[in-house]
Amino acid sequence: MNQEVPIFVVGVRFSKIGKNYYFNASHLNEIQLGDFIVVETSRGWQLGEVAEILHEIDPAMRQNLKKIDRRATPVDLLKKQELNLKEDEALAKSLQKQRMMNIRGLKIVTAEYGFDEKSISILFSSPEDEEVKGLEKLQKALRDEFPKMRIDFHKIGPRDVAKFYGGLGACGLETRCCTRFLDDFQSISIKMAKIQDISLTPSDITGMCDRLRCCLNYEFSQYEEILQGLPKRNQRVLTPNGEGKVVDLIPLQEKVVVEFGEEGEKTYDAKDIKKIEPGTIPKSSKPQIHPINSSSPQKRNN
Repeated sequence: MNQEVPIFVVGVRFSKIGKNYYFNASHLNEIQLGDFIVVETSRGWQLGEVAEILHEIDPAMRQNLKKIDRRATPVDLLKKQELNLKEDEALAKSLQKQRMMNIRGLKIVTAEYGFDEKSISILFSSPEDEEVKGLEKLQKALRDEFPKMRIDFHKIGPRDVAKFYGGLGACGLETRCCTRFLDDFQSISIKMAKIQDISLTPSDITGMCDRLRCCLNYEFSQYEEILQGLPKRNQRVLTPNGEGKVVDLIPLQEKVVVEFGEEGEKTYDAKDIKKIEPGTIPKSSKPQIHPINSSSPQKRNN
């Protein structure tokens, strides 16, 4: 039986914005996170940084993986510094042309040079429900400025814009999560905030990108799984102290707060209580004490 030859796969980041792209690095010895490599992509030759190392890969991924060409040399890294200066120049020229042509509804974020200096990618954002008028004219004007370059415009979302600029997080962290480690933005819904009992006040659930905070997804699945085994608020339950009503939940501790009317509230581990299904009469866990009826006959000790 033929055994598959193990391959070494790395995720490479080419830009501050966007996801990691995966390549076969089996032929490179001792490659590590933070190493720079050169590889040919659909956008030409690019220099990227190793941002991820995969120890397990989907078998379907093996067939489409391209090999990394080489590790970046000191000459490659010096060239990248020079390209950074050219990118600043291209960005400044793009902003100047936009102002001169009075193109509104367009926010140019950055310009990226291909490592082979054959293309310039202009990354921009704009309102989702508005069409940017004059984009083709701006592209033509930049082609006249850089006649030997292919000029591409790529629209990015508000989360990508926040990732690019970085800065203080809405929660107070010195660097936003998107800038620090998020490579792929998950779909976030208001349901995630409701499940975790987070205030729905916009300032509490909205990030600096004016979208729902990515961190709403961090513990959502854990909350969702735990809550399946807990009673709901206002449900009647049987506790070691008798029957009561659930008034609050502490999901991550798997605890339930139960109210007993005038006797107040008590907190229990979820395993120590039992749900009372509607329409059933529970058997109390408290010992039953029957008062003595004076009219009933009593046994006397002889």
